[in-house]
Amino acid sequence: MHLDLDADVVALATALIDVPSVSGDEKQLADAVETALRPLAHLNVERDGNVVLARTDLSRAQRIVLAGHLDTVPIADNVPSRRDGDLLYGCGSCDMKSGDAVMLKLAARLTDPKHDLTFVFYDCEEIEAARNGLGRVARSRPEAVKADFAIVCEPSGAIVEAGCQGTLRATVTVTGVRAHTARAWLGVNAIHQAEEVLRILREYEPRRVTIDGCEYREGLNAVRVAGGVAGNVLPDECVVTVNFRFAPDRNIDQAADHVRSVFDGYAVEIVDVAGGALPGLGAPAAAEFVRATGSKPVAKYGWTDVARFAELGIPGVNFGPGDPNLAHKRDEHVDVRQIVECERALLAFLSR
Repeated sequence: MHLDLDADVVALATALIDVPSVSGDEKQLADAVETALRPLAHLNVERDGNVVLARTDLSRAQRIVLAGHLDTVPIADNVPSRRDGDLLYGCGSCDMKSGDAVMLKLAARLTDPKHDLTFVFYDCEEIEAARNGLGRVARSRPEAVKADFAIVCEPSGAIVEAGCQGTLRATVTVTGVRAHTARAWLGVNAIHQAEEVLRILREYEPRRVTIDGCEYREGLNAVRVAGGVAGNVLPDECVVTVNFRFAPDRNIDQAADHVRSVFDGYAVEIVDVAGGALPGLGAPAAAEFVRATGSKPVAKYGWTDVARFAELGIPGVNFGPGDPNLAHKRDEHVDVRQIVECERALLAFLSR
């Protein structure tokens, strides 16, 4: 497929949405992005698996990295795209192919930018952290994404969302005694015993934390309950999977310790965790960007790859078109005026 970088940014977003790229199956879209960027003489383009990197090398005083993932959640009868007035519908329209379209237009148009630029289009953001393409490159080739400031073009409603919260998944195992259901008094039903875990979750009071003027809201929720052996067997195990979204003033170890303390007395296993990122708004480039957008920064509640840049000591923000509350929905859509506004704001910030 051909991506026309001379087309307007909304047409480019539409073209991106129309190429299916569910996590793990991004090759076709990565091929198209690479093919579109290769002819641009002002960019050095590299391919690393299904990650496409493009950079300027103009010896500017600062380097800005812009990052966007190419993958989407599974399609829900919402590809190809459709347009209804100012709203563009389709899987990935909000999260985050409209942001990718803005990045592609910037890569094509900014032949003489104010700062050196690195563009990273990557795979596997919507699934387990171990497969994340940006994370893989950051671990194996950190120099490839080194910069003074990072902008992750995740949906933020075209305002600056600072930092991000961390996310942790854990299993809480409740045990019982297996028995025949005809003689249930001889056993202990582990599913019934899980009621106490659910009570703890219902009564849990999450923190609200303000950092650099941005309020982060934590949350601890059950996301899966699994138990049962057969239709006539009292289950001796029930596993409740919980998700903890934690403010960036907690590190990974502190978040894990907190979850273990909440479920004290139960077997708790941490199965997946990714740390958050502090706002970092004091960095000169971050302050310059906030001024350029004219927006008042707010906290990013969801986890984003801003956290990966934070691990490398690179301050970053989220800034992209789309309402994050619409991400992953069957009727996912983006207001095309936000796509245009994000392109305008980033061009103003990055142009000489």
